[in-house]
Amino acid sequence: MVKEIPLVQTHRELGARLVEFAGWLMPIQYAGLVEEHKAVREAVGLFDVSLMGEIWFRGPSGVEAADRLVTNDVSSLEPGASLYSPMCNERGGIVDDVLVYRVGEDVLFVVNASNTDKDFEWIRSHCDKAVRIENLSAETVQLALQGPKTEEVLATVGLGGLASVGHNRLTNVNFQGKDVLVARTGYTGEDGFEFYYKRNGADRIWKALFDAGSPLGLKPIGLGARDTLRLEMGYCLYGNDIDDATTPLEAGLGWTVKLGKAGFIGKEALVGEKASGLKRKLVGMEMLENAIPRKGCPVATDPGAREIGVVTSGTFSPSLHKGLAMGYVPPEKSIVGTELSILVRGKECKARVTKLPFYKCGSRK
Repeated sequence: MVKEIPLVQTHRELGARLVEFAGWLMPIQYAGLVEEHKAVREAVGLFDVSLMGEIWFRGPSGVEAADRLVTNDVSSLEPGASLYSPMCNERGGIVDDVLVYRVGEDVLFVVNASNTDKDFEWIRSHCDKAVRIENLSAETVQLALQGPKTEEVLATVGLGGLASVGHNRLTNVNFQGKDVLVARTGYTGEDGFEFYYKRNGADRIWKALFDAGSPLGLKPIGLGARDTLRLEMGYCLYGNDIDDATTPLEAGLGWTVKLGKAGFIGKEALVGEKASGLKRKLVGMEMLENAIPRKGCPVATDPGAREIGVVTSGTFSPSLHKGLAMGYVPPEKSIVGTELSILVRGKECKARVTKLPFYKCGSRK
């Protein structure tokens, strides 16, 4: 049965086209993907991403338990700070990629919607029973306000004090009569904040932000524009670019793997992979012809040549006006500037390996 997010009726009234995604009925677009994409890059956009999962580690032993589950260093995380990390299996494959928030002595994992139940069982089965683990995904609303005019919107609704919150930091506020966890994080490359709160009266916060931002150009943003924004930044999407058969080192996420810290699940496999060398690497590719690559398109060295890789994410970039892709290729073909061929709708089109991110003009400070 398809689940509905708390604000689904609000999205209907805004004219959203709703589709099933990861088991949820979600808005994929309102005015149109390109218009929404540009609103985030040039003004501000409001996303409802309540499909994401929220799993809490309660109590003083939560940090240690969380640290053993992910490759990044949770033990170094101060209260009020956050980091991004893969969570790996024993083979070094990525169970999920998560945002980790340190909230007082507790730890919050924000996980991908399609993985929430799997992650919860994985976490419970790999934690000491003394650690209290709570899955509050069904009770939590998550909104994201993203774009260069974010601070102006917040000032208008009386939240101007959030301007002093640094990136990857978080705080608690009372807004519209609700206790809200606010984090300066996001998935677009723009400055912005994410709001987490309980679902009762969820529309009050959406309406306050929407009404304050509309004169500044705020648009509601669907999943379609969310995907083009994240791909321009080279951010991985679980299920496309990473999964439990890919490792953080292959995916270019080596900066999140702290091999020097005490044991974590997958460490031995990743140490071995680093020593023996990678067999493939995730790269960015820009099209040199007028073509839009999509997930699953084969990659070759030249037209008609043997397939050497595959596109894992692809789109037309509304900001850069050309086709972009990410995909896995052998390490010797991953050098920036290498020319390749991508099979798009039966036609072999020229592409070039490009440094990530594709888009470098975001307002994130």
